[in-house]
Amino acid sequence: MKMRYFETRKGRIELIPMIDVMFFLLVFFMILTLRMIPDQGLGLALPQASTAKTLPHPHVLIGVAQNGAITIDHHHVAAKALGRWLAGEAKRKPVVTIAAARGVPFQDFVRVMNAARTAGITSIGIAARP
Repeated sequence: MKMRYFETRKGRIELIPMIDVMFFLLVFFMILTLRMIPDQGLGLALPQASTAKTLPHPHVLIGVAQNGAITIDHHHVAAKALGRWLAGEAKRKPVVTIAAARGVPFQDFVRVMNAARTAGITSIGIAARP
């Protein structure tokens, strides 16, 4: 009768539990990073229109505040630099939406629209509440 003093077994790394843990960590960090990104929006009180309809998602959103400040995709832009910036974007044929607050002087709104048309942008939408 032979006696075995030491039984040798090869160690194995179980992959299924390790994959489960990795997916859990991936989901955890994805949710954590989404909560860290603050939601940003334009603080504009848009005018209402009975004929408002849904437009395609704009490539460029231009906001005009009551004090005349112009923002493009949540970045402040000087009125003089607006035309140059839009001229650079005109090559991509962007869809532009202008969101002006309720109390914005019409002259400021027309200035932004004129800068877009001068830059060669033909697809311009006006944001309004239905």
